[in-house]
Amino acid sequence: MDHDDAEAEHRLPWRRRLRAYWAVHGPTILFMAVVVALQLAIGLWQLIAYLRNPLARAALGWGVVLAKTSAGVLYPTLFFMLLSMSRHLATFIRGRSYYLSRFINWDLSQAFHIYMSVAGLFFASLHAIGHLTGSFLYGSRPAQQDDVARVLGPEAVPRPYGRYARSLPGWTGIASLAMFWVISLLSMPVVRKWKYEIFQLGHLLMFPMIALLCAHGTEALLQVPMLGYWLVFPALLVILERSWRLVRGFLSVPARAKVLDDDTLLITCKHPKGRDWRYSAGQYVLLQVPKVSFFQWHPFTISSCRGDILQVHIKFDGDWTNSLRDKLPEDRDFRIGIDGPFGAPAQRFYDYDYSIIVGGGIGITPFSAIITDLEESYTERRDPWEERRRSRSLSRPGSRSQSRPNSTTYPASDEQLQIDDKADMTASRSQQPERRVDLHWTVRERNNLLWFSDLLNRAVDGAGPLARHGNLDLNINTHITAKRKNISTHIFRYLLDSYRTPTAPYSALTGLKQPSHFGRPDFDAILDQHYNDLVNAGIKEKKVGVFVSAASIK
Repeated sequence: MDHDDAEAEHRLPWRRRLRAYWAVHGPTILFMAVVVALQLAIGLWQLIAYLRNPLARAALGWGVVLAKTSAGVLYPTLFFMLLSMSRHLATFIRGRSYYLSRFINWDLSQAFHIYMSVAGLFFASLHAIGHLTGSFLYGSRPAQQDDVARVLGPEAVPRPYGRYARSLPGWTGIASLAMFWVISLLSMPVVRKWKYEIFQLGHLLMFPMIALLCAHGTEALLQVPMLGYWLVFPALLVILERSWRLVRGFLSVPARAKVLDDDTLLITCKHPKGRDWRYSAGQYVLLQVPKVSFFQWHPFTISSCRGDILQVHIKFDGDWTNSLRDKLPEDRDFRIGIDGPFGAPAQRFYDYDYSIIVGGGIGITPFSAIITDLEESYTERRDPWEERRRSRSLSRPGSRSQSRPNSTTYPASDEQLQIDDKADMTASRSQQPERRVDLHWTVRERNNLLWFSDLLNRAVDGAGPLARHGNLDLNINTHITAKRKNISTHIFRYLLDSYRTPTAPYSALTGLKQPSHFGRPDFDAILDQHYNDLVNAGIKEKKVGVFVSAASIK
């Protein structure tokens, strides 16, 4: 946020600022408050329980209080840490319950997983310190053996330090903590960037770690074992998902690769059984290419899915993606593994009648899938917004031959398909549409627009009849950001892009029907104009969805 934006925000009434902040961050704050409250509650319960247990403190000293308090915090921490790894659960809930998805906010699951992992590692280390340097040392003293016998039983003494470490709780705890540290160290950003496969292989240690943790308290030396009950549900989810992913790696599907330019690769795959792919626009898949690595799975947004043909666009950025360019044969079949599709923020697009979409470079891919879905909805005479409202079912019907509910049908006669661009533009502005979509796509070079030029042109054509009937106002804006120091070159680009004829309505520069903008978009002006359009149309209150997808700027 620059200085002017900060000043403008500061001038707003504090109630409005608070309401806006809470609307965006409130559910996440509430969820984190529930998580922290659960950690504190169980940790305090264990703390009070052992402060009020004089026999345990007499036998094992201060270390047992620290260890058990840390263990209490660990129960919900490890539960949420594992649960945040479940992509299928997130996808299921995202499509079934809007309010639960808002409360949990699966879009932040990766960051939440890291927070829980750091907290888990910290309290697991405290738990180990409490035992290894506290209760084990104190409980191995000759003077404490009578107290140990009263707590653990007469057969437990004499109990030297080594016997504590060799016991089931001792060695399972030490081994699981060592694995936890190895997983954490191999998850450091420097390791992921250096060798992503090591990061993924390191996470395989979580399976023996989970098993050891479940066995850790089964001897019930001081209390009834609880950790296994906390771990069983999320652990089963993760184990089933990873097992299914392993199976999917062997059930590969045929695909073809095409290098679009120096930075981008297009992978197209066909359903092996000729069925339509089941997906929601905006979702992503995990992709595995055995020719590069059998163990690496990487997420990519579905950029287009028509029937049994699925496409993803991949930007060359890193060792794995660069290996694709070197090892994959172009225009020849090869095999890939696909796991998914999984839920993503963009699939909430149909929750909003008015949306602003911003894509940067290859970040347009989730929105290209949405535009494709809009195009198909017009062709199939269905209203995806009404379908979304009637059902929270995550997946679209898999086959076009299946009957689709027809709530609001779109015009589709041959005469209506004849588009007059000028008339469409006038008509779309003369009445307020039921829905409005503003797409802004920023690219560095004009050649990048060729990735989806055909799709965007078809979308412009298809939006004409919809605008005339007041159903949809689709505004596609492309921004070419590469600077040209030579003023004559800049003027030539502008003239070349602006030139159109009735027989050739496409830009000779970009291949698009709509004109492009040169330079970085002014989003302050864009958002203000969108707001003013709604106000001038008499709309006093309307939720507007803003979707952004682009590479992070560091």
